[in-house]
Amino acid sequence: MVKAGRLLLLALTAAFLAPLAAQKIITVRPKETDEVLVNPGIGFMTFQRFNGDDLNPDLKWTEGYPIVYQEFKGTLENRNYPLTSIAYFRVYWRFVEPEEGRYHWEMLDKALLTAHQRGQTLMLRIAPYGTRPDNDVPDWYRAMVGDESNKQFPEKKWRTDPEDPRYAHYFGRMIRALGRRYDGHPDLESVDLAIVGAWGEGAGSALLSQKTREALVDAYLEAFRKTPLVMLLTDEKTNGYGISRRAVGWRVDCLGDLGGFSPTWNHMFDYYPQALVKFGMQDAWKRAPVTFEACWVMQHWKNQGWDIDYIIDQSLKWHISSFNAKSSPVPEEWKPHVERWLKKMGYRFVLRKFTYPEVVRPHGKLEFTSWWENKGVAPCYRRFPVALRLKNDRHTEILETDADIRNWLPGDIIYDDAVFLPAEMPPGEYELGIGLLDPHTRRPKIKLPIEGRDSEGWHRLGTIRVQ
Repeated sequence: MVKAGRLLLLALTAAFLAPLAAQKIITVRPKETDEVLVNPGIGFMTFQRFNGDDLNPDLKWTEGYPIVYQEFKGTLENRNYPLTSIAYFRVYWRFVEPEEGRYHWEMLDKALLTAHQRGQTLMLRIAPYGTRPDNDVPDWYRAMVGDESNKQFPEKKWRTDPEDPRYAHYFGRMIRALGRRYDGHPDLESVDLAIVGAWGEGAGSALLSQKTREALVDAYLEAFRKTPLVMLLTDEKTNGYGISRRAVGWRVDCLGDLGGFSPTWNHMFDYYPQALVKFGMQDAWKRAPVTFEACWVMQHWKNQGWDIDYIIDQSLKWHISSFNAKSSPVPEEWKPHVERWLKKMGYRFVLRKFTYPEVVRPHGKLEFTSWWENKGVAPCYRRFPVALRLKNDRHTEILETDADIRNWLPGDIIYDDAVFLPAEMPPGEYELGIGLLDPHTRRPKIKLPIEGRDSEGWHRLGTIRVQ
């Protein structure tokens, strides 16, 4: 009797498992598209403006002052400028802290909210000062340290003495307060690590004492542990100290200069390639973003006869994720070049192959394999979970995987995993989709350059039966 019972149990188990063992594995090979995609954290950005605003006229731009908001016209499209996912706001310290210890958070709150409403995140720099009387350090700080206009600083773009311990204390205090309020904010894309020099561009960073350098850099590193930080490419000591502490990206503010300052020297040939190597920033792109700003504006590049393809290709070699063209029009003849640029800038995740079982049980394991290719030049630096969706007329289930796309460098990615269906999952046939989700809304956020995207942003893979 015992032996017969065991044989019966084995027979029943085999009968139950046989259909699952023999079930069909479905293979999907999505068809790639060649479209320009607007995805988080990459591409062009607006500057002191937002999607849908009028651009700057001619060769001019504005920076450092509170945003002059334009009335929204009902469309996010930008005339003669790509649609963007980033709005860049650069503002002077005096406008953030108009009175000692009193911060103008309403100004930054409004910029963040407006960016969100226009489908963007906000990139931010607080510059210590500019070069004009109305963009000096805050009045209260100037009264504290006194008139320094006749002082002979070792760097002509300094307006106050950074070696005065009050500078690192008060400027650093403002940065720490900024971090307490905004670090990890879902609409804050990144923060520029600006410490000295006109417009916060870092002039004279190499001249700082190590004590002052560390105090200023540490203010950012300690204040922003979640939001990505980006350093100006300034000098070996400052950049080296920043990346020795944690992952920090880099930026330059004169991309495209092929002779605008001197017939024998320019940024693209004589500074950026050498500085990137000497300052130890060559591999920073693997963990934190690289972002560039136009020297002058793109129309100026064209007027000078500079080679747009050379500029683009160098930026791609340096693993660019985003570009500030200063909200100035893109020359009409250069639109095809810009589209080529946008298809490579940052990340571009193509799903090449996906396999999954034809049938899965409630409370069962949905095992899958996937092959992706990142055809861009950088990873994604923020977390967007990869998820599967099972949907029919009666039920929808979203199942997140453990994939971390922040590790998906350019090239091939193999990601095989499994997700478990809930025990109460209703039997039936479901449409299977895949998406890279906004972690806050759990809706697809990153578009893939493959066919099959539905109106909600999910990419259809096929059907799966739950039974």
